[in-house]
Amino acid sequence: MAKSRHAARRVRGDRVRYKIARTSGDRLRLSVFRSVSHIYAQIIDDAQGRTIVAASTLEEGIRSQIKSGGNKEAAIVVGRSIAERALKANIRQVVFDRGGCLYHGRVKALADSAREGGLEF
Repeated sequence: MAKSRHAARRVRGDRVRYKIARTSGDRLRLSVFRSVSHIYAQIIDDAQGRTIVAASTLEEGIRSQIKSGGNKEAAIVVGRSIAERALKANIRQVVFDRGGCLYHGRVKALADSAREGGLEF
């Protein structure tokens, strides 16, 4: 058992990425990181080891649309933005990597808005 909640999240994240690596094949990975005051999303090509598309609440265009970066409304805006940018880059199918975070709240809101924006996972 992990000694702290940060270590527990790291263990859960490793477990999630292991499962993704086994089952995803050649699909790109939509990775989400959630901090207390911001949320970040990026689509990563693990074969080449590079980020193709990214969005976060720190960007000026997104920051002007939200009141706070640490709530569900901000996650919805980031999810829409990442889906829009992915479709411009001809990316439709991804694998969702929630990291060590549980799938509820802001992480779920981001995933749902990305699906509504056109991403399939």
